[in-house]
Amino acid sequence: MPGLASRLFAALLLFAAAPLLAAIALIVLIGLGRPILFVQTRSGLNQRPFRLYKYRTMMTGRTREGRILSDAERTPPVGRILRRTRADELLGLVNVVRGELALVGPRPLLPETLDAMGELGRRRARVAPGITGWAQINGNALLSNDQKFALDIWYIENRSPLLDARILMTTILVALFGERIFYRRSV
Repeated sequence: MPGLASRLFAALLLFAAAPLLAAIALIVLIGLGRPILFVQTRSGLNQRPFRLYKYRTMMTGRTREGRILSDAERTPPVGRILRRTRADELLGLVNVVRGELALVGPRPLLPETLDAMGELGRRRARVAPGITGWAQINGNALLSNDQKFALDIWYIENRSPLLDARILMTTILVALFGERIFYRRSV
């Protein structure tokens, strides 16, 4: 569970970012329609389930034959911009305030994904998942799942307040300049 300091900091960020959060909600409403939020059950600390909140970035869509369209086909330009800038993740601050997420940690995964990882999943769940993390600043979508998991384990074994500060600062660079490899370790 994230510490009280992280939870208070997240509450302050939520308060300060309220106008931005309202603007993003309006952008989603205009660009994608309702619902504005994407809510999904994820695994938290010690694999405890929680409901993750994000802004919706994809449309629902199927072909005439009933096939679900690919993620790329269902993600309009507004959704791509929200994802690239990480603006869709800002509502994760609500989860931090609630003690379900940390600011920094491994990405929160679906319960079935973590279960399928076996011992690696249990090891990964020994720390609270985060809004951002080592894998997210080291390529994220550019990496394979195995590479992401290796980076998550490296973070768990090497985490420190200084490393967390470095990850938070680099997350801002990723939001501004896009995904790339910054400090890759153990891949």
